[in-house]
This record gives sequence, structure tokens and C-alpha cells, in this order.
Amino acid sequence: MALELGNGKPLDDAPGVIGVITTTSQRLAATRGRELPALLEYPSLPDDIASNPRAGFVDPRAWFLRPDAPLELEIGCGKGTFILEQTGAEPSTNYLGIEWQREFYLYTSDRLRRAQRTNVRMMHVDASDFLRWRCPDAMFRVIHLYFSDPWPKAKHHKNRVVQHRFLREAWRVLRVGGELRIVTDHDDLWRWNRDHFAFWTASNAAQVTLDATDAYDHRIHEHAKVSLQGLPSPSFDLLTFAPPVWVGEGCVVGTNYEKKKCVAASKEPYACVLRKRA
Repeated sequence: MALELGNGKPLDDAPGVIGVITTTSQRLAATRGRELPALLEYPSLPDDIASNPRAGFVDPRAWFLRPDAPLELEIGCGKGTFILEQTGAEPSTNYLGIEWQREFYLYTSDRLRRAQRTNVRMMHVDASDFLRWRCPDAMFRVIHLYFSDPWPKAKHHKNRVVQHRFLREAWRVLRVGGELRIVTDHDDLWRWNRDHFAFWTASNAAQVTLDATDAYDHRIHEHAKVSLQGLPSPSFDLLTFAPPVWVGEGCVVGTNYEKKKCVAASKEPYACVLRKRA
């Protein structure tokens, strides 16, 4: 789908500066005669990934000028308003943005490049796969998930970001006390989210093995069980969402979508925070 973002101007994801260098970006650069830094930051998954799930782990902190700074992740950056404003408001924090739709990825990366942000990197990958197969434990201080695709048809619910497998991986990659911050305006998606959150915020959650048919993974070709064994019970505390300090009056996270769909329609979005327990 051609979105014609950028008013006809070419969009530059600045590989190696904003865009994380992947095998795909290397191939695209080669076809366009563009020279990239030699370092491949995000290699392909190794062949033994099914038998050794940690074989593909990378350290995203190494992609930043200040690797020791706190690291936060935004899943689904859209046109990039949140990550652009947040990186400017918190220059001492590193931010990794993931956007699956390539046009939005390029548009957001180009905005960040033009703003000369030095504490942000962008990726065009599947966020759930990234967490499960690529991220070491206790990497992130915050995971931001704002106005994700609701996939309203029942046959597409498996595509929703919030699944039990996703919440298990979010718990693993967050630091103790780290937060998963979620906002949506979609009524059914909010019910879906709350139903999933209930397992992870219940005091008896560690006794549960979830029948996670939503956790189907195309690489291993099996329906996996998601066990909460070994996790604290509950695994998360459910908390009230507080907007960032830079967000204007009437908004929760200040995205373009929120201003268009919520503020203009006088609809207050749903929001909450899941904080990882030790």
C-alpha cells in the first residue's frame, strides 16, 4: 500500500545512524548503489534457533552512542510523533522504535534523522518475534504500546500484539520494576487486553499453564504452551497510566492518531501500566 508520505520527497532511514543495519537494508542499499557502514547490526537468525532459542540474541544497547543509558522500546511507532517528542524530552534515555509497515518506518526514521536525534534507533521487523528470539533478559526500562492495530475480525485476533506469549516475553525482557505501558481506543481490543492481563496480575497466576494457541510460531510449527511457572505471582502489578510531561492537555500520549480519533471525537482512550514484579 503506497501511502505517499513525505510530500513526494525521498525518505531516508539513515542506516547505521537511525535505521538498524539488517541483511534487508544491506540488500536494498546494494541495489541502489548506496554504501553502508560495514557492520551488520542485526544478522539473520541462526539455523539452530529451534533447538537453541537464545542463539539469535543480540544486544540492542550496542547500537547506541551511549550503551549504558536506560533503554526503552516503542512498538508500532506509526508516523513517529510519540518517539520524536519523547526522545527530545528525555535525551539521557535511549529509545528503540519498531514499526512493521515499511512506509511508516521510513517516514518516522526520516523525521528522527532530520531532527538530529542521537538517542534513538529504528527497526522494520516484527516486534513479537524480536522480543522472543532476539532480546536478552532484563533489557528495557519501559515498553510503549500505543494504539496498536485492533484486528477486529475474530479470525485475525491471533495477529493482535497482546497475546499470552507476548506478555511472557515482555516480562522477561523488562527490568525489575520496568513497565509495559498500553493505550487503545478500541473497545473490543481493550476487553481482550484486560482478559489477558487478568492472568498476569492474579495472585494464583504461577499455578497456570495457558493454552496459548495464540502463541503459534511459524518457525517451529507447533502450538506452544505458555507457562507462568517460576514467575512471581502475580507477575505484574496493574497501575494507572500517567501521561508524559510533554503531552498537551486532553491527550494521553499525544500521537497523531489520538488527536484525530480521540480528541476530535471527545473519546477518552483506555490506558494502563503493567509493572514487572521481582
